[in-house]
Amino acid sequence: MANENIVDFKGKYFCAVGRRKEAVARVRIYSGKGQVIINGKDYKEYFTNPLDQDSIFVPLETLGLKDKFDISAIVAGGGKRAQIDAINHGISRALVIYDESNKTTLRKSGFLTRDPRAKERKKYGLKRARKAPQFSKR
Repeated sequence: MANENIVDFKGKYFCAVGRRKEAVARVRIYSGKGQVIINGKDYKEYFTNPLDQDSIFVPLETLGLKDKFDISAIVAGGGKRAQIDAINHGISRALVIYDESNKTTLRKSGFLTRDPRAKERKKYGLKRARKAPQFSKR
C-alpha cells in the first residue's frame, strides 16, 4: 500500500484490516482523545465532505467511545465512500479485538459484516456487464 507516512501515536494499539469493494484499510486504534489520521493527513483534510467526516465515527458512537481512541488508518483503492466503509469495518474489527464484549453490539448494527457487493465483470459481446448493444432489425 502506497502511502506509509503514518503519524505515530505512542503506546499500545489494536490493529485490524477492513475491506469494501476494492478499498482496503489498515486501522490502528490507540487509547487517546479522538484524533484521526488517514494516510498521514487529518481526516478533515482527507475527507472534505462533512457527512463523510461524521460517518467515520459511527462504530465508536454506537459503543459510546468516540473520544476515547485515536485512530490511524492507511487506505488504498476504491472510491471515497468505499474507503470510509473500509475504515468503519477496520475500526469495528479492532474494537472487537480491544474488548470482546463489543462484538454483539457491533454485529447487530452490521459493522462486522464485510459488504460483499463489488463491480461485476464485463462480458464479451456486451458493452458493460449486462448492457447489450442496440438491436437493429435491418
